[in-house]
Amino acid sequence: MRSSNPVLTRPDAFVPAGQAGQQYVDAAYQEASYPPGGYPGPSRPAARMTMNDVIAKTATLFVILVAVAAAAWMFTAVNPAMALPLALGSSVIALVAAILVTVRRSTSVPAIMAYTVFEGILIGAFSQVMESIYPGIVGQAVLGTFAAAAVTLFAYRTFGARISGRMQKIFIFSIIGYAVVAGINLIALLFGVNLGFFNIGAGAGALSWLFAGIGVVLAVASLLMDFEECERGVRMGAPAKESWRAGFGLMVTMVWLYTNLLRILSFFRN
Repeated sequence: MRSSNPVLTRPDAFVPAGQAGQQYVDAAYQEASYPPGGYPGPSRPAARMTMNDVIAKTATLFVILVAVAAAAWMFTAVNPAMALPLALGSSVIALVAAILVTVRRSTSVPAIMAYTVFEGILIGAFSQVMESIYPGIVGQAVLGTFAAAAVTLFAYRTFGARISGRMQKIFIFSIIGYAVVAGINLIALLFGVNLGFFNIGAGAGALSWLFAGIGVVLAVASLLMDFEECERGVRMGAPAKESWRAGFGLMVTMVWLYTNLLRILSFFRN
């Protein structure tokens, strides 16, 4: 089964060390040449990705994301006029960084860090705008995000919740379509045009309600498929560096879930 997250569905994502070509085979299994002391000895096997690695890398990225978001929050609280330009500008840079991570053959930790920083700026600025309009909404959205993720993980572990077959294909194409619409909407916003897909507040309109609801459903489905994809990488012995890619993919999905929950909560506020 393949994840719907484009970061985790590259043809060479989580390729096991024994099957990834000479770059892994040579490093892991070929015997080294004679060392300076004159004694032959095999080189150490290449490190493999583990679930602990995935958890550690995901936690590291979230710490950076939250720290940057907190700084952006405080800055935009003092300079509210900068909140919207900062959010739009950082979203464009974060999108470029995410594309670089996705299309590169090897895992690019600098690109992942760049995405995390600029996504943190976006989340901090956007959250400050939402909190200033609807006091208390950010805390509710954060709790809702982690509650939804915890329930999803519980269902995955305890009840074996999976998305497979035709349903998986439907979700994957839906996520791609959603991403295309979101990209078009972002470009339109940069030119001062509001297409009405991602409005906030009680008067957001039926289209915004629809897209926010679809976004939450797709994000939860993506989490289920991401969990399985990470376990697949561990089972197949993917290189340890791939744990950065796994953490990045999980973070992208969690941020997506948070922003949609934030918008849905705003629909019930005046």
